Amino acid sequence: MGFLFGFVVALLFFVLFFGIAFIINMLLRATWLLAFIYPIIVILIIDDLSFWRYFTSPGSSFSALGDRLVNLETFDVIVLISGLLGTLLAGYVIKLLRKKGYQMF
Repeated sequence: MGFLFGFVVALLFFVLFFGIAFIINMLLRATWLLAFIYPIIVILIIDDLSFWRYFTSPGSSFSALGDRLVNLETFDVIVLISGLLGTLLAGYVIKLLRKKGYQMF
């Protein structure tokens, strides 16, 4: 994949998760909520197992998840990290806006 394509995808993931986290944090008045939920979202993105399988057969499910995490491409890791950075920046912006006195945040 080209560098420009990778940059655009990483930027889109950053903006997407910044927007989602900002809206969720604003509506639920929880500053870091999506930053804690983001690892679950990543697991749902990279793993093809059912979510309930982690509860019914956790040993094989977490083993398969570990294999998938180890075998991720560098491009995929960069995209997922950019999404995490978007959620963290949204939490910081919400916190900053509350500190500046904006009541609806």
